[in-house]
Amino acid sequence: MKFTIDKVNFIKVLQRIQGIVEKRNTMPILANVLLEASSSRISTMATDLEVFIKDSVQADVSEDGSVTVNARKLFEIVKELPGDTIYLSSTKDDKVALKAGKAKFNIMGLPSKDFPIFPSIDESKIVGFDNEVLKEMIDKTSFAVSTDETRYNINGFLLEKEDTRIRMVATDGHRLAFIEKSDVRGVQSKESVLLPRKGVMEMRRLLEEKEGEFLLGVTQKSAVMKKDNTVISIRLLEGEFPDYKKVIPKDNDKEIIAVRNALLSTLKRVSILSMDKIKGVKLSFSKGRLVVSSSSPDIGEATEEMDVEYAGDDIDMAFNARYFIDMLECLDEEGVRIALKDSLSPGIVRPVGSEDYTYIIMPMRL
Repeated sequence: MKFTIDKVNFIKVLQRIQGIVEKRNTMPILANVLLEASSSRISTMATDLEVFIKDSVQADVSEDGSVTVNARKLFEIVKELPGDTIYLSSTKDDKVALKAGKAKFNIMGLPSKDFPIFPSIDESKIVGFDNEVLKEMIDKTSFAVSTDETRYNINGFLLEKEDTRIRMVATDGHRLAFIEKSDVRGVQSKESVLLPRKGVMEMRRLLEEKEGEFLLGVTQKSAVMKKDNTVISIRLLEGEFPDYKKVIPKDNDKEIIAVRNALLSTLKRVSILSMDKIKGVKLSFSKGRLVVSSSSPDIGEATEEMDVEYAGDDIDMAFNARYFIDMLECLDEEGVRIALKDSLSPGIVRPVGSEDYTYIIMPMRL
């Protein structure tokens, strides 16, 4: 294999795969990127067997071929090479040479025949999906995904389609984020799937990098995202996601409306003196007023008062401040509507003027 390639373009495709290549040495070849040269293009592919990504970029190919080489080392070398053009070649025994200016690197590769095969894609199952809609759905749920690897069924996102409505739900057992969009073409085939956290975060990076309409599709085993020459395939999680509809309280009759930025700033300040591990803050609601307080035996205490719209009975509740802050930071609306029942029941938070987003937060004991 021999080709000459623009350095900037090569860096882009190599950078895109860095979050996917396997860091653990379970299979040495998973730390590599597959390079294939043919028809004036270079194709790249990387995987950790859960997420697959492939891409291609234009190059001057003088000899077709393929090889796999350590993805991180290749990326680091290419970034530091001088000049604007890179010459890469490989031999039959999978040795790879890179040249640029007066610099030359020789690195050992592995045979391309041993690299995993990219999953087949049913083009009929993928449809257009708006970049901004999908980005919003991920941003408003991703912070609530469980990071506990033992709870695999909530270690990802529930993506659910019903007619023209599509939902994304995430929970870690202490909070639940739910967003629903209508009038989108959405995904086809399977109505409810579990997407792993890592794969969705790779999708999010691609959404940030490229604009316009994406192609998105879900089959029984994988979810696929496609944009231009980049394709991401994600192996779906197995297991049963909790029935999130049962978690949403139905009789929270105490409603408070607060200015989002004011509440966010207050929580950030007061939580500084909460205990580090639990970040607990007390919220005391009375007519037209909210008092937020925290205390730590070793550090001190903090109290701040703010105006809210509330006409009900007094109620005191305690929450993990971080759970509130994460949600408030992802919203754009000026106001939030908080619905409560009593001091021991979950609270509901929704942005004022929008019904497509719901956040459930469990109270705590201080």
